[in-house]
Amino acid sequence: MSDHSSLSNSIEARDSNSVIHPLTNLKTHLEKKALVIQEGDGVWVTDVHGNKYIEGMSGLWCVSLGYGQERLVNAATDQMRRLPYYHLTNHKSHQPAIELAEKLLEIAPVPMSKIWFSNSGSEGNDSAVRIVWYYWHAMGKPEKRKIIAHQRAYHGNTIASASLSGMYYNHASFGLPLDGFLHITPPHYYRYSNPRESEEDFATRLANELDQLIRAEGPETVGGFFAEPIMGSGGVIIPPPTYYRKVQDVLKKYDVLLVADEVITAFGRTGNMFGTTTMELNPDMLVCAKGLSSAYIPISALMVNARIFDVIANESDKVGVFGLSFTYSGHPVSAAVAREALSIYEDENIIEHVQLMEPYLIGGLKELLGHPLIGEVRGKGLLAGVELVKNEITGDAFDPSHQIGGYCADRAESHGLIVRAIGDTISFCPPLIINEIEIKELITRFEAALDDTLIMAKQNNLLS
Repeated sequence: MSDHSSLSNSIEARDSNSVIHPLTNLKTHLEKKALVIQEGDGVWVTDVHGNKYIEGMSGLWCVSLGYGQERLVNAATDQMRRLPYYHLTNHKSHQPAIELAEKLLEIAPVPMSKIWFSNSGSEGNDSAVRIVWYYWHAMGKPEKRKIIAHQRAYHGNTIASASLSGMYYNHASFGLPLDGFLHITPPHYYRYSNPRESEEDFATRLANELDQLIRAEGPETVGGFFAEPIMGSGGVIIPPPTYYRKVQDVLKKYDVLLVADEVITAFGRTGNMFGTTTMELNPDMLVCAKGLSSAYIPISALMVNARIFDVIANESDKVGVFGLSFTYSGHPVSAAVAREALSIYEDENIIEHVQLMEPYLIGGLKELLGHPLIGEVRGKGLLAGVELVKNEITGDAFDPSHQIGGYCADRAESHGLIVRAIGDTISFCPPLIINEIEIKELITRFEAALDDTLIMAKQNNLLS
């Protein structure tokens, strides 16, 4: 047990002795100082000691409109004064939820029928799993419960969405995944292709793997497939161009529902309003969160098409009620902020801005190819990953125990840049309002971190 009586008065010590941190080595954190952020403006954040950083990850892939958006602050305060809380259960509603749902249906990338609100991407994906089950039960096929997703996918941290995720750390020591959650090879050509295999052949092989898995499990038992258009937390994995077309052919063959997890990719991140447009997906359901409110307040939305809604509506009539509910679903303050965020995306031409900035970020990072540590640069829009390797020619990976990616991210922080290491992939997801000058500064600071990491790798004979 921590001895609070011996604490220093520093805010970092107070943090270590009071807060459990997610996605953190809890034991190490007791000794390592937290970076305590105090304020933000645009793409910049400032810590409690006055040091400024470029927020190269938009927090956790989410502050898409940057810090200091007064329109979002005003939307929240105005709604708090008018109606700080109401719910959507038992035939109740309120204007902010209605207006947000209407707007989401208007801008949806494929025809959708209704919107289900919850509070996070995890809850949105969890709800989608339950609706898949509910749908097939209503269709007289209750055994069609198995769900397939990708290895290295991240879909959330509820019990169901963590099972859906293909991350070992979401499963290890938790007794997860639950039975019935299956995972296939991620569509990362650089790391998972066979020697001399073309991207097209790679995509075909992975689609065949999905087909074989469904047949092995029994098509009558497989109900849904969850996919991120671009896999964010798995390392910014961008599928080959024809991958999702081939996958959707398999899903149609076996009547498997497709759920698009757009928690990261929605609202301009990939250069289109939705990543499903970028990657040519036609989902039955679509989950969005993060950028929906630019993370100023928690909210997520699950879009459901008419095929799904008509069936679950009839089933709820048989049961007497649709038994899925959260206290804060469609919270009026969250809905008001999200609706204003959608207006900002339009008013400030954010999509067009992302398209203009993409060459500076993706192109600028690709100019670093040739650095001894860089094996691959991949990205779309303002979402990118740089994979660090011990041999740039062969692409050989570092031993994970060396934690090269983590070291590089720490060095970036020392140069005033916040990025995220996913294994040895350094990921970038800056606020969509970032400009050309700020992108160039981001890349300059990242290059300095790369050079620091190269020095360390050479000193420890880690290169091959």
